[in-house]
Amino acid sequence: MKPMKRELYRSQLKSNGSGDGMLRIVKEVLFSEDSRDFGYMADNVPCQKACPAVTNIPGYIRCISEGRFGRSYELNRIYNILPATLGRICSRPCEAACRHGESDLGEPVNICYLKRSAADLKPAMHRIKEDLYAPSGKSVGIIGAGPAGIGAAHDLAVYGHNVTLYESMPEPGGMLRYGIPAFRLPRDILSLEIENVLRLGVELETGIRVGHDILLKDLLKRHDAVITTVGCMEPNRIGVEGEDLDGVISGLDFMVRTNLGSAPSVGKQVVVIGDGFTAMDCARMSLRLGAEKVRINILATEEFMPVDDHEVHEVKLEGGRIYSLVSTNRILGSSGRVEGIEFLRTRLEDTADGKGRIAVPIADSEFVMDADTIICAIGQQPKVDFADSLALDGKRIQVAPDGFRTSVDRLYAAGDCVTGATNVISALAAGRRAAGEVDTLFAGRRRKVLSVRIEPAEQTDREREFDFIKPVLMPTLPLEERFASAENEVEKGYGESEANKESLRCYLCSLKYEIDVSRCIYCSMCIDVAPRDCIKMISDVEVREDGTYGEYDETGNWNEVVAIAIDNKRCIRCGQCYDVCPMNCIHITKTELVEVDREE
Repeated sequence: MKPMKRELYRSQLKSNGSGDGMLRIVKEVLFSEDSRDFGYMADNVPCQKACPAVTNIPGYIRCISEGRFGRSYELNRIYNILPATLGRICSRPCEAACRHGESDLGEPVNICYLKRSAADLKPAMHRIKEDLYAPSGKSVGIIGAGPAGIGAAHDLAVYGHNVTLYESMPEPGGMLRYGIPAFRLPRDILSLEIENVLRLGVELETGIRVGHDILLKDLLKRHDAVITTVGCMEPNRIGVEGEDLDGVISGLDFMVRTNLGSAPSVGKQVVVIGDGFTAMDCARMSLRLGAEKVRINILATEEFMPVDDHEVHEVKLEGGRIYSLVSTNRILGSSGRVEGIEFLRTRLEDTADGKGRIAVPIADSEFVMDADTIICAIGQQPKVDFADSLALDGKRIQVAPDGFRTSVDRLYAAGDCVTGATNVISALAAGRRAAGEVDTLFAGRRRKVLSVRIEPAEQTDREREFDFIKPVLMPTLPLEERFASAENEVEKGYGESEANKESLRCYLCSLKYEIDVSRCIYCSMCIDVAPRDCIKMISDVEVREDGTYGEYDETGNWNEVVAIAIDNKRCIRCGQCYDVCPMNCIHITKTELVEVDREE
């Protein structure tokens, strides 16, 4: 185990009031690299662990509850670079992990909406701050200006390197600009956040197809390193008869053409195949383009769809219908033009390993839907055609097991071109990690590392009544205003009072409650007042191989009790144990997983 590093938290120093100008220490802050502290964070702050970018979620939500929207935005931006963008379109893995969503606690905190509120409500004069390193003289080329490329470009520029983004499309953003409709992500919001990256000195060359307009070998001569973040831009084919008929289009091509201003004519009846965000976007956009009937067809059932319930609600509200348990059999048409689609009904069966369920077609269950347009939104895969010598894993770029190096010297790869199609936050996080690896190559050491920041805290100011606040609904446009223009943003965002109310729901899992066993008199008053089974009599505690702590061994026999302990995985930070303890032996610390500069 690595020992803790200790340093003074200077912003907590103040005059001692004696008039002699001397300072006294108000509190000390520890920055720890101890495996036990990392283990605690992983077990007890589930939202941050679930976020691919490791965003300090309790920290920025706490700032919102205090009305500090600018600081909340900055805490977001340290990790995920594009808070206003992700606050609108993130896939929200943090919310699925939120402790407030456990069966006996209600519904998860609307973390994503709060991320957006920090961006929307920050002061008009808010200024973005960057802690920049000295110029290095090194140069990095990045292929692709999507989420992974933007994340890599930001960090490399902060590290002091010269960065050039090479983008094949007319404008930067990748799938953010060309794969997501403006009614979910306004283009001025996206452009502003990308500009906040470019202003660091990042050069942008658009309309450049690497392998066509410039060769990879020439890029490698021009730069000290190159990172490819080309994403997944080749649509999957459905593989049935009639797929090449006029009027059949992939979901990706449909969204790209629409976002470029050349939307296809969809006719009156649109059939969408697929159950992801792109399928929902295609359905909602078709309705805005004049379709009268839009039907979304999925292999399984709605409960297995990878989109959130809110997205399903919105597509239904706008007029889309979802048909479950159907599989495409063939596409019908005449004179080269689509006229309909034949489906087979399916049923769900357990997989051979018993760990999941699959949809199995039912024989002789064919039925036909009429269609003027069929949109196949069944995913994408990488299209890597710029380097013959590049080792691939199927169609994905193969990288080293311990990082982002490819088989080509000084060429790195990150994002969906490595993993296959994922989501925006995962791609952005991968780009940042690849940037860190390239910087380590240049600097000879890792210059930023994750550390656990531990600060003494006063009694939490959470009130028990906060636990019963219902989730604050996102205000949305009326239907008639949604269809007035395809660019009208549907979700209006929280106001200050709504953001404050939702932020109070957060349990602030970064607050760690501990009992000092040397002072505890085993009165059990804390156990009696706890509203949840979170304070336990224990006889032992599991110690894992990596030194982190595991589960408590509970006992009901006082003769076996070695300690009364607070299980922070079940604690809801109500503070009632703290208030009732007669020995003042319960202590609270604020623990945060943060990025810090590593000393030489």
